[in-house]
Amino acid sequence: MTTAAPHPDRGRHLLARAQRHLTWAMPLAYVAAAVVPGAGQWARNLPCGTLPLPVGPTTLTPQTLLLGYVLFTAALQVRTRELTVLLRRPGLLAAGTAANTALPLLVLTLLAGTFLLLPDADGGSGLLTGLALIAAMPVAGGATVWGTRAGGNHTLVVGLVMSSTLLSPLTIPLTLAGASAVTSGDYSAALARMAQVSGGALAATGVVAPCLAGLAVRAALPERRAAAALPWLKLLALAAALTLTYLNACGAFADLIARPRPALLTLATLAAAVMCAASFLLGWCLARALKAAHADAVALAFTSGMNNSSAGAVLATTRFPDHPHVLLPILAYSLLQKVLAGYADSTLARRGRRTGPPTRPTGPEAAAPCPATGQEAFR
Repeated sequence: MTTAAPHPDRGRHLLARAQRHLTWAMPLAYVAAAVVPGAGQWARNLPCGTLPLPVGPTTLTPQTLLLGYVLFTAALQVRTRELTVLLRRPGLLAAGTAANTALPLLVLTLLAGTFLLLPDADGGSGLLTGLALIAAMPVAGGATVWGTRAGGNHTLVVGLVMSSTLLSPLTIPLTLAGASAVTSGDYSAALARMAQVSGGALAATGVVAPCLAGLAVRAALPERRAAAALPWLKLLALAAALTLTYLNACGAFADLIARPRPALLTLATLAAAVMCAASFLLGWCLARALKAAHADAVALAFTSGMNNSSAGAVLATTRFPDHPHVLLPILAYSLLQKVLAGYADSTLARRGRRTGPPTRPTGPEAAAPCPATGQEAFR
């Protein structure tokens, strides 16, 4: 007796329902981390083996495994033949990739002068370190969902997500090295050490490898099988992303509840808001300076303002376990970039209707874009 495979239409229906509640699900994951941090603290310490790297063996954690699956599923949605179109116009792809690396680091440098004047030097440098980990990360896959909904060039957004991800073994160490110059004390030394020793290797194994695996599997799968499997894989990725959010938040919230620091929390939120909003705005200004078409300008704005905060949070929990406040700006950025993306979505979509039809994807994914791996994978 054989068991029938799950029907893709049912999977798409369940996925669509889950997507509608995603905006509320993420804050609920934060609330769960604040109310029941013990379960997350226990799960974070579960042994998951080690991974041999050129810089030495690295201990695998539930967070790294969850992030790997989410990144794999996000890349599984990309059809590489779409990206060949960008080779005919590499200028915007190069400009967008450079902007994703340079703009957050520019904003971080501008914020550093204010932070280092704070009486709480440890808190100020800790928040800067959290912002630096965001700035170092590649474009969030959520940009493919939000940018396309706002009328952006879908192919350009996907290309920028993939190019920034594949170049992350180079860009992450460069950004961390730059961030070490604007922080102080142990934080500066830790960022410099990560840039020189382990940043590139961690990016290659923890970010690039899952993405390449997803691209390879998608290229090998017949289109019909991929279309049938993707809704269910995306549902699992959504569950993994929510679990990852909960695990990442547990450490920071447990410490915040034990030692309330409302001023530090407020500052972390404000700094994350400034960095996120400025990155969106600078990306849009860059596109206008390049005289890009509206759809391309939307793509550059979203890819400049949305970084993979999940990867940054995993790096913070594994590299700064004794400084949980490093996570505060990362968690704030994770929520705020969705709020700003939603606002930009509604604003730019209205403008796009006046300037022409948006560039949207085609194929099986067009009927059901996936915030499950879009908003959370490469988040």
